[in-house]
Amino acid sequence: MRARIVPADQSSVVSFRLGDIVRLRRVHPCGGQEWLVDRLGADIGLRCRMCGRHVLLERRTLERRLIDFTARGDLAISQAVAPAARDGAGTSPGGKR
Repeated sequence: MRARIVPADQSSVVSFRLGDIVRLRRVHPCGGQEWLVDRLGADIGLRCRMCGRHVLLERRTLERRLIDFTARGDLAISQAVAPAARDGAGTSPGGKR
């Protein structure tokens, strides 16, 4: 099952998950066309499935180059490694500064 990504406008954000397999507009010099998402944040970490090369792309650049998702990663894994929201921003665990 392939989900075609067609953003309605430039302000929409594509949700990426750890373990996603994506196809981009450009083919890697090794000939690989599929990339594994292995890091999430402002920059997205991608690993070529053919040669293992690791690259970082800005989220915006990746959204522009994305053709489709070949496979989707597990949502539970992505949520488990996401930073937890802090209750008292700027306080130490003991509650004192």
